[in-house]
Amino acid sequence: MANRHLSRSVALQTLFEWDFNGQVDARVPEILERNLKEFAPGMESDNFAEQLINGVLQKKSQINAIIEKAAPEWPMEQIAVVDRNALRIGLYELLFGNRDEVPPKVAINEAIELAKTFGGDSSGKFVNGVLGTVYREIGEPGKDEVSKKKTASDITQLPQEALAGAVVCRKEGNDILYALVHDVFGFWTLSKGRLKEGEDAHDGALREVREELGIVDMQITVELGQNEYVASDPERGQIRKSVTYFLAFTPETALKLSSGGGLDDAKWFKYGELEGLKIYDDIRGLLAKAQAILSEEPSDPLNSHEH
Repeated sequence: MANRHLSRSVALQTLFEWDFNGQVDARVPEILERNLKEFAPGMESDNFAEQLINGVLQKKSQINAIIEKAAPEWPMEQIAVVDRNALRIGLYELLFGNRDEVPPKVAINEAIELAKTFGGDSSGKFVNGVLGTVYREIGEPGKDEVSKKKTASDITQLPQEALAGAVVCRKEGNDILYALVHDVFGFWTLSKGRLKEGEDAHDGALREVREELGIVDMQITVELGQNEYVASDPERGQIRKSVTYFLAFTPETALKLSSGGGLDDAKWFKYGELEGLKIYDDIRGLLAKAQAILSEEPSDPLNSHEH
């Protein structure tokens, strides 16, 4: 409906003023009422705009954390006010809205149009990149209903960034436990991070996982494989990230998750417990590969490899 696009515009203008003037929630009804009279006469009882604004405010902490996760090199306070509120509206509709009324692709496209209309020259590209990253992270709901805009050959032309991580294990009695981290999208995944200049994947995985999980004594054994995905960078646009994963062991039991990085928890799990967890499909495949390797290993994997 055309009116819904106008409602989103009013919602963005209201959130812009709320954000620009100190994020005082109590002032929002007054700002919304004034904006409806000025920009949408005849729509003073606009439940959709009010629903969008209230939804963004109620989910603000979660939405902000997701933006920080999807655009880690772009601190929230450095994102233009228009851009971050277009993102908030898009993320609210994408993650918390009614998909029967607003399909994911519509939520993304509407947020991009808001950014293009009210933001700067690069606003639409930035919002598109961040929402595209989140859309892929949540499994691309509804992707079979629309044609894909990028082919495999398109993706290979994107700039590439190297990362490394590990399936970290420890022994507990006769069981092998796996260390997983929980991200702001609600998934359990593997610890990983970007390689430093001149650093190889093996050393980078050791450094990143030790830092992220607070593990000191850890040894890497074999390379499990590589995963690739497309993420957004506010300055460079879409980037193809390539992650090399290893199998690693530690005798340590405590996990001390580092702050930041879009993660909120870290825990040990037995392999049988993984089935009931929300895990990305490619990560689940790496865990299955690690389990297959371990099932063929001697009874004490910590002492069966050269470190």
